[in-house]
Amino acid sequence: MAFKVLIVDDDQEIIEYLKNILLRHDYEVISASDGEEGLRKVQEENPDVVLLDLVMPKLNGFEVLQEIRQKYKDKWRPVIIISAKTELDSVKRCYNMEADHYLTKPCKSESILRGIQTMISLIPLHNK
Repeated sequence: MAFKVLIVDDDQEIIEYLKNILLRHDYEVISASDGEEGLRKVQEENPDVVLLDLVMPKLNGFEVLQEIRQKYKDKWRPVIIISAKTELDSVKRCYNMEADHYLTKPCKSESILRGIQTMISLIPLHNK
């Protein structure tokens, strides 16, 4: 069974970069280019992991994260922030809002894959 990863980012180059990495490692990949579309895809596609940018049109990543945590309590859905925002306040805010991991752009493919693999390995512990 391929795990499904949702990429939510307004930069099409980033989406393609992440998509290529994930497809090479047999993940099913879906994407959204803004926060509203991202939330729609969470509802429609039920992804196993969400890769989320913070600075986007319509709804920013903080708003998307908050909505995911409030609305989808039926199962744990790991959210990995991938953002160019490096200041400590943004990182702390995300973790306080229950983000599961935080990576700063640009990030290496190994870091992305390790983060996803770690989150997937924890899913059975959260969804008992």
